[in-house]
Amino acid sequence: MTDNAQPEISIETKIRTLSKQITDMVAMLKAQRDMLEKRNIALPLEPLAQLKSVSDGLTDLANNLGGDNIEVQQLRELARTTEVINSSLDLDLILNDVIDTVIQLTKAERGYIVLNNPESGKMEFRVARNIDQRTLSNEEFIVSRTVVDRVASQGEPIVTSNAEIDKRFTGSESIANYMLRSILCVPLKRKGEVKGVIYADNRMRPDVFSEREQRLVYAFANQATIAIENARLFENLRMTLSQIIAVKEFMDNVFTSIPSGVIATDGLDIVTTMNESAARILGIPLEAAVGKSLWDILPDLYAGFDDLFREVREQNREELIEVEPVIERRGQVSLNVRLSPLKDTSDVTRGVTLVLDDLTELKQRQAQLSVVRRYLPLVDNIKAIDELELGGVEREISVLYCDVRGFSTFSETLPPEELMTVINKYMTVSSEAITLHEGIIDKYMGDAVVGLYNTQLNPQQDHALRAVRSAIAMVSDVADLHETLPPEQRLLYGIGVHTGSAILGNVGSPRRKEFTVIGDTLQFAKTLQENAPGGEVLISQETYDLVQHAIHAELTEPRKAKSGDDLPPMYRVLGLRA
Repeated sequence: MTDNAQPEISIETKIRTLSKQITDMVAMLKAQRDMLEKRNIALPLEPLAQLKSVSDGLTDLANNLGGDNIEVQQLRELARTTEVINSSLDLDLILNDVIDTVIQLTKAERGYIVLNNPESGKMEFRVARNIDQRTLSNEEFIVSRTVVDRVASQGEPIVTSNAEIDKRFTGSESIANYMLRSILCVPLKRKGEVKGVIYADNRMRPDVFSEREQRLVYAFANQATIAIENARLFENLRMTLSQIIAVKEFMDNVFTSIPSGVIATDGLDIVTTMNESAARILGIPLEAAVGKSLWDILPDLYAGFDDLFREVREQNREELIEVEPVIERRGQVSLNVRLSPLKDTSDVTRGVTLVLDDLTELKQRQAQLSVVRRYLPLVDNIKAIDELELGGVEREISVLYCDVRGFSTFSETLPPEELMTVINKYMTVSSEAITLHEGIIDKYMGDAVVGLYNTQLNPQQDHALRAVRSAIAMVSDVADLHETLPPEQRLLYGIGVHTGSAILGNVGSPRRKEFTVIGDTLQFAKTLQENAPGGEVLISQETYDLVQHAIHAELTEPRKAKSGDDLPPMYRVLGLRA
């Protein structure tokens, strides 16, 4: 169209123009006929009546064409909206587009969509919009539930030009209270089942909706139902997928966090799945293992392992083995390997699963405990060294300190091998006397031995009495030992026992630590030992207060004191009470 071109005139407009021209002509001819009648000239009325009939026919034709044009425009808009809603899978967007289209096509004031909830089986309002395409608030939520319930239950559309005087809704409180007039309500049906309801109304004007709007919205509802169902299916699928992803992520987290190594292989021994623990145990990067042959990533376990692996897969049986392979980046390790057939949902074996438990650290701890038990027989009940308060703890203990008298002079007369043989006999007597009453040996210092009671390794309520009994047993056992030794090898123990507070724990460097006692309690036990003649046991006042009910003892004067200091009271043990 050029700038000077006139816009095309529609057929409806041309017909209305022609009808008006004929109407004007009829009026003019009628006026002329009236003038001629005054002059006594009569003209026939038939031509005027025919022209009037033609004019009326043209007006009706124009009206019909106008209605058809409106309906064509509505159908075009309906087709466009149908294409839009069928191209989307967003349920909320589809519902808004559907109700906005209904309001626009029918000139309604407001529109609502009610959908059946598949879980509860009840109808629920999902969308409420007005002519401005705005979502209605709760205060603006005005609808005839009577009409909605009837359409939902009967599955047939309802159109009323004035609901207030419609006999079908006599007694409806919502219509009376809200003064509803024009109402259009059609079902959303799918395969004969009502899935929901489209409701539109106009409170201000009657006769807004005709049979044409009903047919239009009813046809539209069929397409809208399909779009809504598709969107619902997609939403359910998306929710299901989200749940599956969440479960998968959870299982992946569990799979990653379990301490056991897990390796899954297929029928060709290709690694299909492996967790971080398995990669750590084998000392290889995880990404370098998946998709590779099991035999490329697994160290040599033992000569017949590949045969065992094949038997597990072919004979559908489980196997549990313990191996100690050498891994390049870790050295020798201890592994517990469980092999199980990997089956699908049809119970068909598709591969083999290996579960690796790294026992290396446990074996090392067990070895450490074995060494500890060798020197501390009382800790057999210890499950793990980490459970003990070896970092340092202060508690009341009893200390037994014994030393062989005259050993320095004696050692000068014997060759080294014989000297070690003799001293080990005395060390054996002292050690057995200490362990007999569940003490632990703190250390050997030349010919001296220190025993501890009531440490975190051997908690005891009667620790003072145990220490004294060990000392008495030591004196008795040395006397028995003398019966097997020549006179020149017969030596005596001087023994001191003291009870007091001390700090106990591991001391040393990161490479080597030693459990010991720190504090004045150890030092005073040594002082008591230095004051004890050979073959005697001296105990402190603190120890005596705890054991006087069970032993005979007498107060004695100290024999030695450092730097001339006065020493606390000492008691010489005479024996056990009956």
